[in-house]
Amino acid sequence: MNKKLFSFLIALMSLSLLGIIFVQGYWIKNSYENREEQFTLNVRQLLISVSKEIQLEEIEKYYNVFNSVIDTIQVPDQASFNELIYAITNERNDETYIFSDGILEENYKLSTSALDLDMDSIQFKKITSRKITTKITSGIDGGKDVETKTETFKRLKDYERNQFENAYKNILAKTPVHKRVTGKKIEELISTQLKERGLSPNFEYAVYSNDLATKIHSKNFTLNPNSTYGVPLFVNDDIKTSFQLYVNFSDKNNFVLGKIIGMALISLIFTGIIIFTYVSALRQLQKQRQISQIKTDFINNMTHEFKTPIATINLALDALKNPKVNENKEFISRYHNMIREENRRMHTQVENVLRISKLENNELDLEKDEVNLEYIIEDAITHVSLIVEDKGGYINTHFNAENAMVYGSEVHLTNVIVNVIDNGIKYTEGPPEIDVYTENEGNYFVLKVQDKGIGMSKAVQKKIFEKFYREQMGNIHNVKGHGLGLSYVKRILDDHNAEISVESEKGKGSTFIIKLHLIS
Repeated sequence: MNKKLFSFLIALMSLSLLGIIFVQGYWIKNSYENREEQFTLNVRQLLISVSKEIQLEEIEKYYNVFNSVIDTIQVPDQASFNELIYAITNERNDETYIFSDGILEENYKLSTSALDLDMDSIQFKKITSRKITTKITSGIDGGKDVETKTETFKRLKDYERNQFENAYKNILAKTPVHKRVTGKKIEELISTQLKERGLSPNFEYAVYSNDLATKIHSKNFTLNPNSTYGVPLFVNDDIKTSFQLYVNFSDKNNFVLGKIIGMALISLIFTGIIIFTYVSALRQLQKQRQISQIKTDFINNMTHEFKTPIATINLALDALKNPKVNENKEFISRYHNMIREENRRMHTQVENVLRISKLENNELDLEKDEVNLEYIIEDAITHVSLIVEDKGGYINTHFNAENAMVYGSEVHLTNVIVNVIDNGIKYTEGPPEIDVYTENEGNYFVLKVQDKGIGMSKAVQKKIFEKFYREQMGNIHNVKGHGLGLSYVKRILDDHNAEISVESEKGKGSTFIIKLHLIS
């Protein structure tokens, strides 16, 4: 895939994902704010209802007191009766309805000394109504039958309350608040209102006077601007009220969040799934691109690895056809060895690829037996000694292990050591100088292969055992190989339940450390 197109698709997918996350976040935030506004509206309506209820109960309390006093009075100071009479006639059945609607107003002047109020007297108006309905029908003998229905006197509470409020408000303004309402009553009214509205948050309450706390408050009340709501108490149009009822919903945020948490969680889960799927897909895409690039590099490297020996073999064959060379046995032997060496090199490359393929498919059969690792090390050194000598280098052994018996595959352990030593040869700019150490650590056989090559950085050390990985140093073909050697080493040692690590510093060489379990 074109690199620019791939980058564009990644950017487009990332932008779309960010858009989804933004929309989800905005929806959750908006839902929370709407729920919070709805909660605030319900609470304000609730507090207004509580305030009105407290004031109404106080009105009715004192009205009942005054009304009981009126019942002992024989004659009011002044009384008036207004009556409205009207008739409706139905000609079809010769019926006539006469309606009478009357209102009786009685004015009293009552002494307030018995009520412990700071006034000499109070004007009290009692309003009652009477309704009478009369039905007139034609009798059998041509006369008239009269049927009268009278409704008993009853109080008109709205009228009475309006008349009474003006007098009582100014009287009670000087009464201590704890005598006008109790904390128990406030708590009961708030709980009732919350239940009616389907709300169940915890709350604390308090009554303040001129911004100062009064005796009426719950045990744990705190005035918090973010979660406390207030409403005027004992409203008086003539006198500015000094009382405020505050209610603090300490768990308001949890309560509001609880209303949207279900849908929010579902939304977050699906968003998380989308993010997880996106990240996984992105990793797979990057991995596929990396594999594609690795395969391309592998083919290029293998082509380069085979191109040189093939060209060398062709030149040697052409040289052998020369009649002058045929007469020189030394040249013939040299060219034969050259062809054999280049052929062996190609064979080794093919074997490495096949071994890795079998490992990937779990088809590599490791026949394990008791082996002496120091013997295997000596055998492995013979495979690379000619290359080292040809470059003017050396391989020195330092066998310090008392016990070198392990359980493993002789063939594959030999290949492991050859690959590790070969890595030191490849990544040395001058003559390769390699030291091989053995020792025992507890129940382990420890092999150390130390070179004085170019070394490697910490970042490279983490990747050298990955398949196809080769450290790049400008030109992809500057070091022969295809990135399979150390990957093969790691897989073989894993199958032997062994460990391999590397210690290296740029410009100061590398030391590969292999630890295998000894046979008890």
